[in-house]
Amino acid sequence: MKSRKYLLGAILASLIVGIVPSAWSIQTDEMNGKIAPRVLAETANGGSTEALVVLTQQADLSAAATLNTKLEKGYFVVNSLRTVASRTQGPILSLLRQRGIAYQSFFIVNMIKVTGDRNLMEELAARAEVARVEANPTVHNPLPTPRGMETPRQLTGIEWNVQRVKAPDVWALGFRGEGLVVAGADTGVQWDHPALKNQYRGWNGQQANHDYNWHDATSDHSPTPIDPHGHGTFTVSEMVGDDGLGNQVGVAPGAKWIACRNMDAGGNGTPAQYTECFQFLIAPYPISGGQGDPSKAPDSINNSWTCPPSEGCSTLTLKSIVDAVRAAGIYPVMAASNYGPSCSTIQEPPAIYASSIDVAATDSSNNIASFSSRGPVIADGSHRTKPDLSAPGVSIRGAASGGGYTSGWSGTSMAAPHVAGGLALVWQAKPNLDGNIDGTEALMEHTALRLRDVQAFGYCPGPNPFVDNTFGYGLLNLLQAVQSH
Repeated sequence: MKSRKYLLGAILASLIVGIVPSAWSIQTDEMNGKIAPRVLAETANGGSTEALVVLTQQADLSAAATLNTKLEKGYFVVNSLRTVASRTQGPILSLLRQRGIAYQSFFIVNMIKVTGDRNLMEELAARAEVARVEANPTVHNPLPTPRGMETPRQLTGIEWNVQRVKAPDVWALGFRGEGLVVAGADTGVQWDHPALKNQYRGWNGQQANHDYNWHDATSDHSPTPIDPHGHGTFTVSEMVGDDGLGNQVGVAPGAKWIACRNMDAGGNGTPAQYTECFQFLIAPYPISGGQGDPSKAPDSINNSWTCPPSEGCSTLTLKSIVDAVRAAGIYPVMAASNYGPSCSTIQEPPAIYASSIDVAATDSSNNIASFSSRGPVIADGSHRTKPDLSAPGVSIRGAASGGGYTSGWSGTSMAAPHVAGGLALVWQAKPNLDGNIDGTEALMEHTALRLRDVQAFGYCPGPNPFVDNTFGYGLLNLLQAVQSH
């Protein structure tokens, strides 16, 4: 009889174990739920990978909106971000140092890049202060390329696209961007190109100083500005380019520029590199590293890259980073991307965010480019109207790595620099808008030239007569923005 009881008990226990998972399996499921599928896949069978450990506590930057100037906003945002990161990352960094594990600490979002195996990822995910463990994939950006090279001395004067956004009319009023700084986060820049050298903040007319003005987040870590691809040189030239010899390719030739290289020669970047560049740009630091200085941050940042969630990029983390850039009083300009002409083709970070200023591409007849991505944004379920503005982006001419000029560049990444560079003209003319991103965005939108072509192939309507999901609010009009009261 006693043996039958033991037998029944054993059977019952085995059934319970089969029905109710053990505490260990529950804990493992919870940990793995915090680990991105790509990280789990790359650490299977003893594999090791880079991952981004995002902490639960993130800085509250909402008070930045109550501050008056860009400088005040910048210091508040950077100090708030640093304070939270330094207060919460200590135990994890100590653990990593004790074990000799490679890591990189960030503050623009409270996050640590680590390299390790599945055991490390699960151990970190099990910690209460860790929100999630994300992937750090290498993302290929299919960047536009030029049709042909020109001789360095082929002079054409003010380019049509610069005229189209009314930049020369603003120059005639005495505003060429003096006192303002624009930035490119791209494939790098050939800093000594004749159209860019005098506008580089690191050049004083006699010698170069790249401290606070340049950072290379790629594996090259070049201490001097380089651009093996050419895309970054071209886009910066659209913002400020003027060689003084007749090649006027930029909208704000009086402004200065700085840059961060977040893509390699093949147009490849990672979420960590994108993050590193944004962190450098909100508080630039010397080439050798050290404390960043928010007072040296640019006024706008031009971005022409994507980070698809389908390839393992996190939507949430990049959103908080762009939100922080905007909170710091820096104008975050994004190419709308080149997946048109269908509607809802603005589908990848960072262009999908409300805090991003997206720019569509038009041609010389003010038609929307067939490749220009359209809204509304459905990738995050928001159905928000995008793009925000339009600018020329078809057959554009600009500076080329090597010292000359190239023409025939087409893409929304050719359109975005008109807005990022145009910001310098607007803020010089209206210094009361300094750091006021909401006010500046509204001004540029409501003074834009309304474009609407229902016959356009792939026209995507909007929620009201003033904005649509094809052109946004319309073509950038810098003269109207400067003269508006």
